[in-house]
Amino acid sequence: MPTASFRFYGPLNDFLPAVRRQATLVCDVASGASVKDLVEALGVPHTEINHLVVNGRMVDFTRTVRAGDRVAAYPAFRTLEVAGAVYLGPPPQAEPRFVADVHVGRLAAYLRLAGFDVAYRNDYSDTEIVAISAAEDRTVLTRDVGVLKHRDVMRGYFVRDTRPGWQLVEVLRRFDLRARAAPFTRCVRCNVLLRSVPKDDVIESLPLRTREHYEKFSRCVSCGRVYWAGSHYIRMRLLLDAAFSAADGEPHAGDRHTPP
Repeated sequence: MPTASFRFYGPLNDFLPAVRRQATLVCDVASGASVKDLVEALGVPHTEINHLVVNGRMVDFTRTVRAGDRVAAYPAFRTLEVAGAVYLGPPPQAEPRFVADVHVGRLAAYLRLAGFDVAYRNDYSDTEIVAISAAEDRTVLTRDVGVLKHRDVMRGYFVRDTRPGWQLVEVLRRFDLRARAAPFTRCVRCNVLLRSVPKDDVIESLPLRTREHYEKFSRCVSCGRVYWAGSHYIRMRLLLDAAFSAADGEPHAGDRHTPP
């Protein structure tokens, strides 16, 4: 059986067994196999790869791998522009949109708190997630590598951390979202933008102490949920501030360790 060699760089090694990371992998090459087929067979989803180089030349995913080929796969580089580069993913979105699966449900809520458009239900099937991503041009957020390998997923990201607060930091960094955040403008339950409402319009639905101490309110036009800057708001504000500071690479004065 003819063989080809593969090398994965940077965070692409997260998808490989520990003994195969940062190493050249020699693999059998089936006749007519594309480079996409082979890198995914090795465990790396195509959505994580931004550049492919075969024998010193940049190629796309359709390139057939032949005996003796040397394949190098690179992740996205936030600060590097390569002249003449072949970029494998779709162009950046003017307004980031996501769809999240059940493995990152708390992350979805935190992103909505930060003002980002995230489609999420805890009963989405993989098929539904792929369809939503394709139909609405949304980036899939998941900890399920298999979803990202689906041919119809053009945008996707495997969330490395298992802690929701640090997952938020990770996604803010990966998609350079910090400057686009608009905290507390979106319904955490429905993902719909909130509207300011006069206190008189919602007063009958408010707890007694809330009526006495708060004057500014917002409401979701979808589910009718009412929001105000109470104790829960303060906790969430601290969480977001900690995540924003960590995403910027700065220590947070009120949080010596990690975001919640």
